[in-house]
Amino acid sequence: MIEKILSKISYDIGIDLGTATVLVYVRGKGILVNEPSVVTFHKKTRQVLAVGEEAKRMIGKTPPTLEAVRPLRGGVISDFRAAEELLSYFIGTVNSMPSKFPKYPKPRIVIGVPSGLTSVERKAVIDSSMTAGARKVFLVEEPMAAAIGAGLPVKKPAGSMIVDIGGGTTEMAIISLGGVVAGKSLKVAGDQLDQDIVAYARKKYDLLLGERNAEQLKQRYGTAAEFFATKSSSSTNIPDKIVLRGRDLKTGLPRSIRIQSTELRDAMDASLKQITNSIKDVLEESPADLMPDILSSGIVLAGGTSLLKGMSRLISSEINTSVHVAEDPISCVVRGCGYLLEDDNLLSLVGLTQ
Repeated sequence: MIEKILSKISYDIGIDLGTATVLVYVRGKGILVNEPSVVTFHKKTRQVLAVGEEAKRMIGKTPPTLEAVRPLRGGVISDFRAAEELLSYFIGTVNSMPSKFPKYPKPRIVIGVPSGLTSVERKAVIDSSMTAGARKVFLVEEPMAAAIGAGLPVKKPAGSMIVDIGGGTTEMAIISLGGVVAGKSLKVAGDQLDQDIVAYARKKYDLLLGERNAEQLKQRYGTAAEFFATKSSSSTNIPDKIVLRGRDLKTGLPRSIRIQSTELRDAMDASLKQITNSIKDVLEESPADLMPDILSSGIVLAGGTSLLKGMSRLISSEINTSVHVAEDPISCVVRGCGYLLEDDNLLSLVGLTQ
């Protein structure tokens, strides 16, 4: 009874605490926050100077007195102070929204986390959330949250496969009757693809690219499948040649070079193969009785990196089944967390832990 009353006088929220982006769903209002997972500190005083998009613009451009950090790496909290500040900022943002009646600033929170977290890492997420102002914290594995957010029939006795390719991790799971039948968490995703491009430019051209530069190149010109990499620019809007700009490692001076756009795919090839091979592993571990369901419904992709050109085609060609990207794949996890706030029966079915 008390919990029901508190839920009416506070903003219960769902959070996708991603390596690259934080999304916040407010019960009854929808998704109100979509910001990068970045915090900028003053190194000496540890004062927070910027959070989210403003802080991301500072990455690689700060003077020695400032530091722009990502609190999460590979889906795991690597900087607890920064994680608490990030959560406190967004909880405060939600609670400061206009309302007819004052709100109790202690929300109930459902957070999507990678399925491969240890008990210590799970406790770290809960402790950071409680310190940031939560009254109650529930954790849900990201593939389950993504499946719910993508509208898959997770309650039914039928197999559904979700692959959530985010910034720090790729989460894949086959779900039936409200549980994960087979799954895997892989620390290879969007951030690793960025690093692959940086490593490729360094090794082949002695050119040092910035992290943000590599991400922008991937988003604009990167392709996952050869089909897209060999198409004419008129169909993909990708030119045959692109420009890399960075620092020459031999002279230390600024330098720009022109390369074939298909080289970006070459740079990312090993990581893309890791993702497809892991999906095969999960399928091999699943019961044979679920295979007809997956062949019938196909595999659903979620997460921001699923938007890489040709990703669904690459996986489909490797798995020999249909693959499609969920509607608004970036928000699938946070929408799933939000739906759990609205449905107590589903909340208990998926076995969230506090």
